[in-house]
Amino acid sequence: MSAGQPHPTLILGDQRLHCTDVARIAKRETTAVLSEEPTFRKRLARSAAVIAERLERGIPTYGVNTGFGASVRNSVPLEAATAMARNLPRYHGCGVEPFLSPEQSRAVVLIRANSLAAGYSGVRPILIERLLELLRLDILPLIPSRGSVGASGDLTPLSYVAALLSGERRAQTPGGVVEAARALADAGLQPIGLMPKESLAIMNGTSVMAALSCIAIERAAALAETASALTALCVDAMAGQRSHFDARLFVAKAHPGQAKCAARIREYLAERVGQPAREPRIQERYSIRCAPHVIGVLEDVLPFCRNVLEHEINGASDNPLIDPDTGDVLHGGNFYGGHVAMVADTLKTAVANVAELLERQIMLLNAPETNQGLPENLVAVEGHERFAHHGFKAMELTASALTAELLKLSLPASIWSRSTEGHNQDKVSMGMHAAVELVQVIELSETVAAVHAMTAAQALELRGLSHTPRPLQALHAALRQHVAFVREDRPLDGEIVAVTQFLRAGL
Repeated sequence: MSAGQPHPTLILGDQRLHCTDVARIAKRETTAVLSEEPTFRKRLARSAAVIAERLERGIPTYGVNTGFGASVRNSVPLEAATAMARNLPRYHGCGVEPFLSPEQSRAVVLIRANSLAAGYSGVRPILIERLLELLRLDILPLIPSRGSVGASGDLTPLSYVAALLSGERRAQTPGGVVEAARALADAGLQPIGLMPKESLAIMNGTSVMAALSCIAIERAAALAETASALTALCVDAMAGQRSHFDARLFVAKAHPGQAKCAARIREYLAERVGQPAREPRIQERYSIRCAPHVIGVLEDVLPFCRNVLEHEINGASDNPLIDPDTGDVLHGGNFYGGHVAMVADTLKTAVANVAELLERQIMLLNAPETNQGLPENLVAVEGHERFAHHGFKAMELTASALTAELLKLSLPASIWSRSTEGHNQDKVSMGMHAAVELVQVIELSETVAAVHAMTAAQALELRGLSHTPRPLQALHAALRQHVAFVREDRPLDGEIVAVTQFLRAGL
């Protein structure tokens, strides 16, 4: 199968993992198993055997018979090594809410299993198999989203994965949140005693920040498509110029993303019958005319960000790594989350610009100075009673408030590095912060898009659908399944939620 094409079942160890695979596992649309291929299995066994051999011979190996982090100078005797492996997730059990959703936790478990399956981490295959079994049973770690600086990976959040394997802390199950030991027992599973290096291998990686980013990138791609459709809806509702999306403009400056976006808008507007009455104006304001150039930036960074994330989720991100061919132990820094932080910060900026574009378009639709003859604030009431109604005025305020919040969140997190853990972690990635903020930016942007869709549908109906192309009529009809035409002032909060969910599912 070609790269990125869906597989009925993911086989870790045999195939490369893609962001789309992560999203499908997160939604429980497919399952994952560990490869049974003999050479692959021998590689895993050899990696684990190297750790056991070094431990038995007393060869200094970080996190196996030494302390962790700045405590690396402490030598740990053989008889205490297993206790230290058990204690690592225990003392990292200090994460802070809010917790990840089940969807996000599934992505974390999959990515961590895939990283361990690379064969460099020195863990027994049973650990990877158990992670995939828990994924199949939908028994998930309850993972706090706060507590990682993204340097030695997501140590604290990933400790909740290690704890679940050991039957400690709490688990998310289809029946609710329960004690981990009970969740395992109900499934007929015994806790796994983690051997030296195994708890470190589970915890010392970028799997949480990468999981959030993989899910977010799929939603960002959907938002780019939605924003193109909503821009076309806005153009039609305002009797705007189609000429701004002429293909020749995007040959003259050939960024692929903006050409893709303009082509989408042209497709939505192609069947317009005639031109509604409008004031003479040869150029629309920037939030209309430059929409492909704004949305196109997001379109163009998506492939780059996918490529970076897919290198990350298919790589071994703990320390030390084991060369299973030579038995060499490689002490390094693959746990550093700089690439994920860069992706999340980049996507935050691109998504936030799209959200602000939509918020500006809402203003154009509401204002009589710019909406080409529609009522102020899109009030549908006529006669002297119209002055008692204010239509979409507050909806514009809501969109403005959401946009202000997401713009603030879009500032880069990666530049806020700190020195911590006894100055051992003296340069950190802040990747988890960037990923959490990316999720928030996308959620807020999706809501701004919903407010825009409701506003544009109102404007289109006030304008009349006689000139509206069939694709936009279909979009308008779909929106009307979730929000009714606003004839008189009424609360719209519930309908904002409904339309957000509709758009999130994809047009």
